[in-house]
Amino acid sequence: MAYKTILTVLDTPENARQITDFALSLAETFSAHLIGVHAEILAAVPLIAPMEIPDPAAVQMLQEAAQKETTEVAEVFSSKATREGVSTEWRSFMSAAGYGASSVMETARSADLIIASQSGPGTSDHNADLETFLFESGRPLLLVPYIMKTPKPIRRVLVAWNGSREAARATFDALPFLQAAESVEILIVDPPERGDRDPQFAGAEIAATLSRHDVKVTVTTQAGGGITPAAAIEKRLSDGSIDLLVMGGYGHSRWWEMLFGGVTRSVLETMTAMTLISR
Repeated sequence: MAYKTILTVLDTPENARQITDFALSLAETFSAHLIGVHAEILAAVPLIAPMEIPDPAAVQMLQEAAQKETTEVAEVFSSKATREGVSTEWRSFMSAAGYGASSVMETARSADLIIASQSGPGTSDHNADLETFLFESGRPLLLVPYIMKTPKPIRRVLVAWNGSREAARATFDALPFLQAAESVEILIVDPPERGDRDPQFAGAEIAATLSRHDVKVTVTTQAGGGITPAAAIEKRLSDGSIDLLVMGGYGHSRWWEMLFGGVTRSVLETMTAMTLISR
């Protein structure tokens, strides 16, 4: 198993260079075809009072700004892709729904892996795009920390395991990374009490399954000691020895907007390692 079609989300000129470098590196590693995607969002039309008719000048200005951004992002992707010599293609979309448009999702659902940038400070609107991909694409999402500017090999992987459907989905979606890694640690915080199994053996079954896939795996169980699972994961990542975190995307249905669950949101806001999440 390997990732053969990788989609990379290039939403701004600021993160396009960083994410293109990471995506090209992975495409080369897995001999994959890389698709660069940018969605040009149609802005709401400003109205002129009292007649509330569209302001032509404002509409043109907004449209020109959006087109300029699309052109800049496309130029970054094409220049790097040509230099690297990886199989690539570029797709841009224009829609009021942005990255949630059906045309974008159709492309995303046909990919093995989606790569995007973690939201940086002051870019909260970017969260909505990531949530759309996580909840609607059905594909694993690999997030790159905004502070990580240079691609690095994925040698050590941490799997946050709680036995849930989401954790299982993420673990098996990450299998190409797990098989290539030098070590994979299954981390279980506060394993549940079960009448038929000692908590210290939690994770033994998933570890055995992964070992059959030639994954070099170990299991770590620990008591939370009053701290949340998110805090325990963050503490484990704090020494910088982990290259990739694998975890389920836990969330709830849409109320006013789609939101990440507490553990997922907390980890993604403070992530220092690349993180693969699935739902």
